[in-house]
Amino acid sequence: MARYICFILFITIFLSACSTTKFLAPGQKLYVGAQVKIIDTNTKKSEAGAIKNEMEGLLRPKPNSKILGLRFKLWVYDKTRTSKTKGLRHYLNTHIGEPPVLISSVDINKNSSILQNRLQNEGYFLVQAAGDTVSKNKLAKVVYTVQTGPAYHYRSITFPKIIDDVDTAVTGTSAKTLLKPGDKFNLDLIKVERIRIDARLKEEGFYYFAPEDLIMQYDSTVAGHQVDLFVKVKDATPDEARWIYNVRNIYVYPHYTLKDTSLKLDSAVKYRWYNVIDPKNTVRPFTFKNSVLLHPGDIYNRTEHNNSLSRFMELGPFSYVKNRFEDVTPDSAKLDIYYFLTQRKRKALSLDFVVRSTSANYNGTQVNLNFKNLNTFKGAELYTLTLFASSDIQFGGYNHGYNVYQVGIAPSLSWPRFISPFDFHTDNAFIPRTILTTGYTLINRTQLYTLNQFNLSWGYQWKPNMHVQNQLDLLDLMFVDPENVTQVYQDSIKKTRNPALAHVINKQFTFGPSYSYTWTNTTENYKTNTIYYNSKLSLSANLIGILTGADTLKGKVSTLFGTPFDQYIKLENEFRFFHKLGPNSKLAARLMVGVGLPYGNSTILPYSQQFFIGGANSLRGFQAHSIGPGSYIIPGELTQGTNFLPDESGDIKIEANVEYRPKLFSIVYGALFMDAGNIWDLRSHANLPGGTFSASFLNQMAVDWGFGLRFDLTVLLLRTDMGFPVRYPFPPGQPYNFNLHHAVFNLAIGYPF
Repeated sequence: MARYICFILFITIFLSACSTTKFLAPGQKLYVGAQVKIIDTNTKKSEAGAIKNEMEGLLRPKPNSKILGLRFKLWVYDKTRTSKTKGLRHYLNTHIGEPPVLISSVDINKNSSILQNRLQNEGYFLVQAAGDTVSKNKLAKVVYTVQTGPAYHYRSITFPKIIDDVDTAVTGTSAKTLLKPGDKFNLDLIKVERIRIDARLKEEGFYYFAPEDLIMQYDSTVAGHQVDLFVKVKDATPDEARWIYNVRNIYVYPHYTLKDTSLKLDSAVKYRWYNVIDPKNTVRPFTFKNSVLLHPGDIYNRTEHNNSLSRFMELGPFSYVKNRFEDVTPDSAKLDIYYFLTQRKRKALSLDFVVRSTSANYNGTQVNLNFKNLNTFKGAELYTLTLFASSDIQFGGYNHGYNVYQVGIAPSLSWPRFISPFDFHTDNAFIPRTILTTGYTLINRTQLYTLNQFNLSWGYQWKPNMHVQNQLDLLDLMFVDPENVTQVYQDSIKKTRNPALAHVINKQFTFGPSYSYTWTNTTENYKTNTIYYNSKLSLSANLIGILTGADTLKGKVSTLFGTPFDQYIKLENEFRFFHKLGPNSKLAARLMVGVGLPYGNSTILPYSQQFFIGGANSLRGFQAHSIGPGSYIIPGELTQGTNFLPDESGDIKIEANVEYRPKLFSIVYGALFMDAGNIWDLRSHANLPGGTFSASFLNQMAVDWGFGLRFDLTVLLLRTDMGFPVRYPFPPGQPYNFNLHHAVFNLAIGYPF
């Protein structure tokens, strides 16, 4: 080992000692960077620091890059110089190496002018900048001296006097102006203000108006280094830009191709407020009633127009949408609008190969054969038929050999509108949908049991805006019929006497509504802080259970179609918070709180609705589904004779996670994490001592910490975590000593949250 350390030290000293200037020709000097000095005494120290950092970022060229203080790429370039155009030496020289940046390539006057212009644009009208070269041996740098002078601030902002419609509209935007008296003059912000005013006018019918039609005049002769700014509409602005435009006619072409050169207005079919030109009858006219948001007689509005374009694309059958506005009656300022839609292929067949991981430490694969019809009934309905097969093998878990295999079929149909006796109307960029899903899945957990699972749901999805999504399922039905229950599983039920374990192989019949609300801005990567929140309320057989007087505790068990049904209320909440610590590091946190109340016809939640904890996406220092409920621990004598350990479940779940995610290098990211949580039952069970939720729930929290690596392979993210339990939810009097041998290794796909 010592020999390798000496070798590494020798290489480090050797590379550090290598000069990157000895290959320079006589008279050449290596450019090592620039420095900006702010010498104006009137500039505050904090302000001077910000100016210095900004100005140094503008200077060009950039010096040769360094790695640990060594110009490694330049060193590679010098060592691999060759006249050959092929081979390893040429590759290293052109792909890894970096030619020297010489002081002769630096245009000091141009850089000085750039600094001066930028600061003038930021309100330092009297700024002076100059540069000078400082040399030592074969190295040279440039020092730029900047005397900023006083910064000019706005004294007043004046909008146009009301003369015509466009002046009135521009002045009407003044309440939300970005320019405030007392702020420092900033040319970039003035440009943004022009764009803001134009965007507002586009909402009020000024179709031909443009930011260039505005002029911002300023008077800097005001005493005290102040500026009076005047917002004006240019005198040369054409009449068309001053008019408010209304919509006259709207035409939709659902089967447009580049070969179509005629508008074919004689074949237009009028549907309510728009016209459809579709001689081949490929799409029924009513399809676009949720997409054409502008109406004849409406004042042109850019937001409604853009939302219409988004909705055309969201319909599904169309791959490309373009539009055209035609000024048809210049004397009265009216527009005809044309929407040209290019169709996708109506039917498609695809094969998907999916790699996944689950919270139970199962890593598996799934193959999906998908058939899609994008325009099933000529109303942009999406019909999907999926045949699938999957296998999930537990890695790093304790149930080795009890793998899960599934095969099934999943037909679904989606309508790009609400199918309802009520007429719901939305006018944003997102199409509301009605979704019908059905399916059958054969679940085989080897050596334990086989389940036949049937599902049916009918519901609605809609997005009020880009941050919010709602899903309301009026009917969410699931029927599970077990078969082929092995003796191993039967023996486990007898030994553990766990009611949740026994309920897995009971017939399960759940039906009722559910509602899910999601708010997130995590796609806005430019923000320092982003959040994700989801809340879901699920109900099953509540009304029929009440009407039939179902009460299992009193021996009154109600059935539907000869099968007892599950009755419960369940509420789940998940909150995630992400904070950027820098360009290559992030802090992520999650809090999950859920509670399910079985009552009436049920004393326990159905297995599909129970809460579990532990595993690769949960408490990573504990085996999947091995914690809880509460402080309950499976006695060793109950599991003798089988290596199968049952999944521990509960009616209540509280879990919290925090993770630091730095980028290490290339595609490799690191993680330091801590997890805490547990599950509990609402009712006490004689065979699950310590499993009931109580005021001492904090003392029953399981806690772990650990570290991991993430490999971002673009198509997927491979994750490895090593978790160490530091606190078990043992009953009082049962101490636990931390032991590295209790570590749990997790291999998973994707982030845990």
